[in-house]
Amino acid sequence: MQIVINTYGAYIRRRGECFEIKADEKKQEISAQKVGSLLITTAVLISSDALLLAHEHNIDVIFLDKYGKPFSRVWHSKFGSTTFIRRRQLEFSENEKGLALAKGWIIEKLENQIGLLEKLKRTRPKKQEEIERYIRSMSEKRDELFSLDAENLNAARDKIFSTEALCGKTYFQAVNFIIPDRYSFSGRSRQPARDAFNAFLNYGYGILYSKTERACILSGLDPYIGFLHTDNYGKKSFVYDIIEIFRIHVDEVVIRLFSKRMVRDSMIRDIQNGVTLEKEGKETLIGDFNKAMEEKMRYRGRNIKKSNIIEYECHRIANSFIGRNKDVDMVNI
Repeated sequence: MQIVINTYGAYIRRRGECFEIKADEKKQEISAQKVGSLLITTAVLISSDALLLAHEHNIDVIFLDKYGKPFSRVWHSKFGSTTFIRRRQLEFSENEKGLALAKGWIIEKLENQIGLLEKLKRTRPKKQEEIERYIRSMSEKRDELFSLDAENLNAARDKIFSTEALCGKTYFQAVNFIIPDRYSFSGRSRQPARDAFNAFLNYGYGILYSKTERACILSGLDPYIGFLHTDNYGKKSFVYDIIEIFRIHVDEVVIRLFSKRMVRDSMIRDIQNGVTLEKEGKETLIGDFNKAMEEKMRYRGRNIKKSNIIEYECHRIANSFIGRNKDVDMVNI
């Protein structure tokens, strides 16, 4: 399981082979055998013994800022897998094979967005015509990427990013048209969010980012060697590349929360130049997201839990770098 500590002043310590968590005068013990990761938000104390317990059970500890974005993590000191994977990753990032991969990731992202709009269109007969217009616009741009031809990523990067940006603008216009009018927003806004919808979206993406980084590390991929997102000091460019495929899982949860009017004013707090999520909003989003990630979906010919797909895909990419073009046994993930 994934444990999220979201209570101001909470304390985590070790008791035998369990984590003892104290929050609001309540104590709970959870076996380390059952924990996959610890996500810590707000002002929380954690003992060195608890960190050692996490290390012994290969549990990563992730610290999130107030927007839900990971700013630090505690991980075992040895990088997983073989150096050969990372060498090949660097080679791919500079040749035509890397272009094919990166283009495929963005095409998959666009197809996920189009697929979600198609799904939402079927349950909104009065809005079908307008939603279909957005879908056609995005489909045309996606087809342009299919036919994009270049020698390497450097020659194609600007075109890929510009196409993605245009589709993103269209996609969020469609989402804004779909959700109730009281929650309307004008495009994406990040840190801070300018509206409730983007506040939920940003926090969800932060949680997804931590899962994606973990999957990269476990599969032996280097989080810093990016394909589309170029190298920069301290920038985990490859994580930003891969996360694009999976953002749809957050989108679907957030859109459902707003469409079913499950978001209340008490979940949002005004801050300077924007808004942020209160504890109630974070708990609602985390609960629905974790529940959704336990659902199974069809992926590459298999019925797989959404929570496993990120690691499955990272292992598949790592295998492709070293010439092992076969699927991963999900039992071993």
